[in-house]
Amino acid sequence: MLRPSVLVLTALLAGACAATPPPARSADEAAPATVDPALQAAIDGAWRSPANRARDAYRHPAQTLTFFGLRPTDRVIEISPGAGWYTEILAPYLRAQGQYIAASAPPAPGRANPLEALFLADPAHYDRAELREYDPKAPQLGPPGSADLVLTFRNVHNWVAAGTAPAYFQAFFEVLRPGGTLGVVDHRAKPGTDLATMKKSGYLTEALVIQLARDAGFVLDARSEVNANPRDSADHPNGVWTLPPTNRHPPEQAERYRAIGESDRMTLRFRKPAASP
Repeated sequence: MLRPSVLVLTALLAGACAATPPPARSADEAAPATVDPALQAAIDGAWRSPANRARDAYRHPAQTLTFFGLRPTDRVIEISPGAGWYTEILAPYLRAQGQYIAASAPPAPGRANPLEALFLADPAHYDRAELREYDPKAPQLGPPGSADLVLTFRNVHNWVAAGTAPAYFQAFFEVLRPGGTLGVVDHRAKPGTDLATMKKSGYLTEALVIQLARDAGFVLDARSEVNANPRDSADHPNGVWTLPPTNRHPPEQAERYRAIGESDRMTLRFRKPAASP
């Protein structure tokens, strides 16, 4: 079993900033020519919920998944997919040639994993998807070297707050094959933000996330600004949860935060070295 390692979190520096609803992007990021038509078809799929499709302008699934190098033959593990925003895209896309695994901590007593109902209700798209549970204090995600791609969207801040982030990154490293990819998206704090503020606000510096990955053995492969939002100051009364889609703010401030849109987010691609030193 993995045990959370001790990680000393100091004042780490890294790039941050960005934002807009939807964010302004360069021409090549706005319409990448390399998006797989089958991936775009999954993004455009009628089976996706209208509420989820409405957020495409903020989450940029085609550009994000293309940046992470997703292929239809990949064995993909998504960590803590929640109610399945990306599941609606990934599971159908990977159904014919690859494998989609939704890995989550067990639900609270008396509650069910929301993906169970989704999979049962639509077997035409989810019959080959797999649900997998892990111990959130000592996560193990599957046989070593069994995954091509591990993805996690807006989860690292929760693990940092809980003190379990090192154990998660070590689990990602172990389950990926040599040369495999880890894709991370999370709320981005300004460079130099202290750890206490990060835990309270839900925003993390890129430096902290990069260091967590490097400590586990990963190499930073590339960064993308596709999920950047220059309108987001990353400084709100209720942290990132002030903004959409959570909207934890007084009703009379709704227009103000709607104009900002969703959070400024880092998009980082890490690689597990092809051969151990």
